[in-house]
Amino acid sequence: MNPFDYERAADAAGAVTTVTDRPDAVFLAGGTNLVDHLKLGVAEPGLVVDINRLELTEVEALDDGGLRIGAMVRNSDAAADPRIRRDYPMLARALLSGASGQLRNAATMGGNLLQRTRSVYFQDTSTPCNKREPGAGCSAIGGYTRYHAILGASADCVATHPSDMAVALAALDAVVVVLGATGERRIPVTELQRLPGDRPEQDTVLEHGELITALELPPPRPGASTYRKIRDRASYAFALVSVAARVDVDTAGRAPVIREAAIALGGVAHKPWRARAAEAVLRGAEPTAETFLAAADAELEAAEPLDGNRFKVQMTRGAICTLLAELTGVPEALPESTTEDTHE
Repeated sequence: MNPFDYERAADAAGAVTTVTDRPDAVFLAGGTNLVDHLKLGVAEPGLVVDINRLELTEVEALDDGGLRIGAMVRNSDAAADPRIRRDYPMLARALLSGASGQLRNAATMGGNLLQRTRSVYFQDTSTPCNKREPGAGCSAIGGYTRYHAILGASADCVATHPSDMAVALAALDAVVVVLGATGERRIPVTELQRLPGDRPEQDTVLEHGELITALELPPPRPGASTYRKIRDRASYAFALVSVAARVDVDTAGRAPVIREAAIALGGVAHKPWRARAAEAVLRGAEPTAETFLAAADAELEAAEPLDGNRFKVQMTRGAICTLLAELTGVPEALPESTTEDTHE
């Protein structure tokens, strides 16, 4: 580990000023991601600014009926909050699906959003990685790609975003509150992370020195919702595929109709992937196995799997259909795909 300067921030504005003034400075919250990268040599900051004493640890009701969650609230505390468990069950379940109990006790809500990729090539400084060293090349392309992207990737990066929590927040239309040198701004969580394009080293739209201070959830919306994660083992594993979904079905007419749906996917892209194409198919349609499959196929039409992760296309299709069936009470038996699967 390389030597670095350390400073403990007394307030959010001071922390922002300190990091903004030093191009080699970083914030330290729970440290569950940064400390690993310091040890591996992936991150080599000149100054670490500790924000653990900032008063950003409350979960507060908003005037519109939503919730404001401080950026320094620990993941385990958020998952246990009775308001989150009651009104945003997909978020509570996503939080409990992440990492281990020990890590959830340390990890913060703001830091969880800013996790860097867990790609083995990103973490191995002996291999080329465009995200770690722009222009070096992408070792994953042609390499081990079981955990890598099938949507939104580029010729420069096929890594995926590791957060479970962020997937649920994307489905919930959460907003990230950010403090920077020029003041405060709000960013929809679906716009916080970037797709890699030709600049995969730039994970988010945040400017250097900007600090996440809170997450804001809209008022609870009608319908059933949950989060489902598919992984290689039952605990402490990143998602191969995950789905956060909410479905509101109108049963007042002669036949039930999907009034509204929100779906986000994890483990398949460089950012939590909001499934807009699938949602468009679902709105106004009858909740049937055929409808669910058509929605999944519409979303996966743009999939570009690699040799090592072609299974993710069918896995994602099945996960979407199964979760929608569970939320609407439709029998889980699924028909054959409505489109020819050219990915397998």
